[in-house]
Amino acid sequence: MYAIAIREPGEPDVLEWTEHPDPRPGPGEVLIEVVASAVNRADLHQRQGNYPPPKGASPILGLECSGTIAELGEGVEGWQVGDEVCALLAGGGYAERVVVPAAQVLPKPVGVDLVEAAGLPEVCCTVWSNVVMEAGLRSGQLLLVHGGSGGIGTCAIQVGRALGARVATTAGSEASRRLCRDLGADPVISYRDEDFVAVVKELGGADVILDNMGASYLDRNLSALAPDGHLAIIGMQGGRRAELDLGKMLVKRLRVSVLGLRGRPVEGPHGKAAIVADVRQRLWPLIESGQVRTLVHDRVPMREAARAHAMLEAGDVRGKILLVR
Repeated sequence: MYAIAIREPGEPDVLEWTEHPDPRPGPGEVLIEVVASAVNRADLHQRQGNYPPPKGASPILGLECSGTIAELGEGVEGWQVGDEVCALLAGGGYAERVVVPAAQVLPKPVGVDLVEAAGLPEVCCTVWSNVVMEAGLRSGQLLLVHGGSGGIGTCAIQVGRALGARVATTAGSEASRRLCRDLGADPVISYRDEDFVAVVKELGGADVILDNMGASYLDRNLSALAPDGHLAIIGMQGGRRAELDLGKMLVKRLRVSVLGLRGRPVEGPHGKAAIVADVRQRLWPLIESGQVRTLVHDRVPMREAARAHAMLEAGDVRGKILLVR
């Protein structure tokens, strides 16, 4: 099969479309004939040499894909060859075929294009596991989403609104802010020239904050939380180290979670299988009803993954960049 390889850590031009050995499914796994994958920021970090895959995972980039099941491993039940699916991966999506644990496979949602389904698993599982399963967002609460126009952000806005929460978000350009408003976010705050803490405090504080910045936003996020609020950190675009004011947390009874997705085990109470099962049961109906959908910034041929990486690094991407076979 052919897949994208990283010639050496570096800029996007180190990505090459080259031949690789064909994968075969082991017990409990399925082989997917890939139709599309999607670009996530973690892929950029891996390409640069800063985010190695978990032990045992494919070194090929790609944390999600869509396609058809081509082969079942021993003991797999509930799936058939030919089923149209999408899947959460620990790696391997930028390829013609990929092997994945059956517990991380989701049916293509009814009414969703198979190519666009490639942009669902990573963002849906990330948003749902952090905002709903961990932080417990519920109707009537205020959710603050940082970076509302990206893949994670657009999904989080829609999930929050579908659950009956009010959603505030930060975004950059006017086009990005307009997209967030169209998805139901209110207020939409310019992170370039507005103070999100002041805006959110006027609303009584956020019950849940979904943050992709990390260190640079830590203290401000704590200030923006309402009493008993929850800060869910999923990224470190603003750095890894910051001083944590425990007194501020104690007075307002705040909680902070810093949870990754890729390195989790498949099974167990915090494993990917449990997340995927909950997403299938509770979030997939919201997708099939049209309340949550994939926002696609562009479709790029998979062999041109270098161009897709350059687009994401350049910024102002609204929604997902899909890699199409």
